[in-house]
Amino acid sequence: MKLHWLIMTLAIALFIPSPIAHAHSNNSEGFSTIAVQDQKIDYNLQLDFIELSHAVGFKIDEQNVENLEELNNLIAQNKLPLQEYINTHIAVYANSFPVEGAIHRTSVLQINGRAFAEIILSYPVNQVPENLSIRYNVFFEDSDPSHANMAKVQIGEKQQEFIFTYEKREMDIGEMSFFTSAKQFLWMGLKHIFTGYDHILFVISLLIGAITIRHILALVTAFTIAHSITLALATLEIVQLPSKFIESAIALSIIYIALKNIFQPESKHAPWIAFAFGLIHGFGFAGILAELNLGAAHLATSLLFFNVGIEFGQVLIVSLIFPILIILNKRLTYKWFMPSVSTAVLFFGCVWFFQRAF
Repeated sequence: MKLHWLIMTLAIALFIPSPIAHAHSNNSEGFSTIAVQDQKIDYNLQLDFIELSHAVGFKIDEQNVENLEELNNLIAQNKLPLQEYINTHIAVYANSFPVEGAIHRTSVLQINGRAFAEIILSYPVNQVPENLSIRYNVFFEDSDPSHANMAKVQIGEKQQEFIFTYEKREMDIGEMSFFTSAKQFLWMGLKHIFTGYDHILFVISLLIGAITIRHILALVTAFTIAHSITLALATLEIVQLPSKFIESAIALSIIYIALKNIFQPESKHAPWIAFAFGLIHGFGFAGILAELNLGAAHLATSLLFFNVGIEFGQVLIVSLIFPILIILNKRLTYKWFMPSVSTAVLFFGCVWFFQRAF
């Protein structure tokens, strides 16, 4: 009797279709048409509607996908999760820099008897990029590894066709010139040092105790050599450290220098201290480069001019701070200036440390 029920159970399992087996469309298709205009990138993305619903997480009646009006309402109601999914699964880089797109319009259409979601995205750019890279990861990991997307990209006279698959997820079109790469990474390094307030406070704290040009040059040189070493090591992926650890260590370096300025105001900072902490700050500088799409052809150029931009920014900061220190050194106010500024720096260092470490 038990054998009879076992045979019946196996027969049901074999001949009744499993709902799980049909949860995804399998071998789903997609289409991408990407056109670069003056100050924007237009991305027309068409995806299998059923597969998209599984990936994004909204429910549909898979047996009734002929009602396009109902599907249009459904996709409009899920615009926010759809936008989040696209932002995390499609990365667009213009001249190595990431650009984030926004959904301009959505609709549903029939292609070869299947419902497809048509998503029109717009990516703002300052000018027509010389190089465009697309990293496409839709459906591959979370829904359908057999998915394929047929893409066509147009940049001026350049046109390229490509098929995104599980094995090939990145496409590049165009080649960025040496001049463009040098200019944008020089400016990026300069901008990074002036907006990196933790780095600025660290450099200022080092200079507070230095009253001679020779001492300042020794500190800045040691700091520059050190962070140039770790910037290169991290960018080339020779040495990798967790960003949380690096950011917390940078905050601790600020706290250490500030405390030393408060409790040992007569003690000059040794160049080896600037060198040791410079190694840590170099990993911090490399963090921003990790977010970019640095191709092998321009990696050395990008790294060199990014570092030159940082050094140029440092020179400007030191040139502005040093005369102020000289003036304050000749006045009585310098006696309370150093501990007051160091206390403020200490406060910011502590806030950053607790924000980054916990």
